[in-house]
Amino acid sequence: MFRHLNRTFIILLAILFIFSASTGFPWQEVWGSRVFASGKREREFNAKIRVSDDLREKVRRDRRSLVPALIQLSTTPDSMTFHEMLGEIKRAGGIVKRKYRHLNTVAVLLPPDAIGFLSTLPNVDYISVDRPTQMTGHLEKTTGATSVRAYGTSSTGMIVGTGIGIAIMDSGIDPDHHAFLALNGAASRVVANVDFTGQGKTDDPYGHGTHVAGIAAANWHVALGSYTGIAPNANLLNLRVLNSQGQGSVSTAIAGIDWCIANKAAYNIRVINMSLGTTAVDSYRDDPLCLAVRRAVDAGIVVCVAAGNLGKDPNGNKVYGAIHSPGIEPSAITVGAANTFGTDGRLDDGVASFSSRGPTRGAWTDAAGVKHYDNHIKPDLIAPANKIISAKSPGNYLVTQNPTLQASVTYNEDHGEMYMSGTSMATPAVAGAVALLLQRNPSLTPNLVKAILEYSAQPLAGYNNLEQGAGLLNVEGAVRLAGLIKTNVSGLAVGAPLLSGTLPAHSSTIAGVSFSWSGGLIQKWNCISGTNLITRFQGIYRTGIVLTDGVLMGDGVLMGDGVLMGDGVLMGDGVLRSDGTTIMGGALFKLGVLMSDGVLMGDGVLMGDGVLMGDSFLCATSSPTALAQMAQSIRTEGENTIGMEAEADLPTESWEEPNLDLPPVPDDGSGGSTELLGIGGL
Repeated sequence: MFRHLNRTFIILLAILFIFSASTGFPWQEVWGSRVFASGKREREFNAKIRVSDDLREKVRRDRRSLVPALIQLSTTPDSMTFHEMLGEIKRAGGIVKRKYRHLNTVAVLLPPDAIGFLSTLPNVDYISVDRPTQMTGHLEKTTGATSVRAYGTSSTGMIVGTGIGIAIMDSGIDPDHHAFLALNGAASRVVANVDFTGQGKTDDPYGHGTHVAGIAAANWHVALGSYTGIAPNANLLNLRVLNSQGQGSVSTAIAGIDWCIANKAAYNIRVINMSLGTTAVDSYRDDPLCLAVRRAVDAGIVVCVAAGNLGKDPNGNKVYGAIHSPGIEPSAITVGAANTFGTDGRLDDGVASFSSRGPTRGAWTDAAGVKHYDNHIKPDLIAPANKIISAKSPGNYLVTQNPTLQASVTYNEDHGEMYMSGTSMATPAVAGAVALLLQRNPSLTPNLVKAILEYSAQPLAGYNNLEQGAGLLNVEGAVRLAGLIKTNVSGLAVGAPLLSGTLPAHSSTIAGVSFSWSGGLIQKWNCISGTNLITRFQGIYRTGIVLTDGVLMGDGVLMGDGVLMGDGVLMGDGVLRSDGTTIMGGALFKLGVLMSDGVLMGDGVLMGDGVLMGDSFLCATSSPTALAQMAQSIRTEGENTIGMEAEADLPTESWEEPNLDLPPVPDDGSGGSTELLGIGGL
């Protein structure tokens, strides 16, 4: 009988040993042999597991590599026991990297098999992973993206754009840059590469597209996160529509949009970034590029486009009416440029002088030969865009021709960074923000995404809607609001409750600065406001409708469309110069009824402190090519102010996968040959 029991016990021990070896579970943590100074061993039950959860998981996944760890000891650094413990660590195969003069802690590299044993030693209090630390980058902090990482739920995980596809229609993306690795460092997040230029390549010899992609979605890998993009875990679709000189055509851009529509489901393409454009000649109703953008939006894709860099003439005078195509398209999110002066706080932020201003100047001609201009308010909002540091493709044309663009943060080409300015840089910041909103609430329509961004934006004092739209991008407020909106919006009737929780506070605090939300939306010729815009579903949020269709012109007055908008929405009289509070706070700059008459707003009409830019301005001042060259100079010069500060890319011992499952924060409140220019061009 005893022999039978003994055999059974041995079999059970063998099973436990095999399980321990296969899972990496350190049984010594629970029942282990403790080593005392006298050399005696004592088996006892450990009341506390003295190895961190993430270290045990790391050992379970990889039992071959040395693990960076911190061992906390119960003895002081000057004691004999402390030095004996260092000997135990070395005998177990560990490497002591660092000791501390005043702390009972040692930094080590440990073989996985030694961790369980070391945790049982009497003077070991706790062993944990030597976790990587990181700085938050300027773009993350000044936009509020840093604040929203933990705004997710158990189903979304950390809000970093996971699972959302952003199509970068540009000059290509450097395939080897480490900024585009997955957050676990294992693979590239550039999941598709398509060339539409005919050059048969998808890398980035020009250098524009890589920089743009980094602003949208660079990870934390370079310089400890100093140049992190807005959505660092989003997937990227590399659609090369600009050639090695940064030029393309409307037809290639349309081909890129068409590809996105066809492949939307395959790659979950929810966002297109177009940091490019061409002179707006036709009305958006006839412009082929605008029509392609409208088709993409109707297919459920948010399209973010650059406003352009023609906010001033060659003499530095402020200019109105120079929004590029497809930025004149009402369904697109048209993004202007802000200057942060290199600070994370937003008290000193303003509209960059080079940022193109509205109104839109596309036009159509009637049978009598009279030209009618669209004259819509654009841009929709603004984002940081002056002297932005982001990913650099090696040996690219822009840096070769303009060495001052080199940020010089590293000798590692896979970590290279460079400066650029222009609305090209503002646009991917918004595209990245869109990815965060859609990760938090995938049911949002493109119009609702646009509404959330405008409603939560920060109006900047002293600037009018034709300069800043609804205001400065506020990622914190936008993601917080997106998380409160119901997930069944497609079935809601006009006036139905839109929020799943209580009305959120209409303010945000970013980098220690608190500010009010705009609390309203941009329409064609005026603004609308009211909490019902977010507490009640509006028909203008549906797919197939345009967000700006909520206000009509009737009998010489602006009035709300009662079918598309419910009660409780207030209407402004036209374009306002903001006082820095809400979208309705400020003085009237231009009556909306005049904006709505495209004949009255003809060429050469003076607009306050600037000159309206129409066809006569283009012809009288310079050729379109010369204007394009002036706009592209913004890319290398920006505004002559302080920009982002370059942080060195210090070497790190390992690239650790961040934990994306953090506990969530509770909810609270022209034709095919028309020249396109990468909007360093815009």
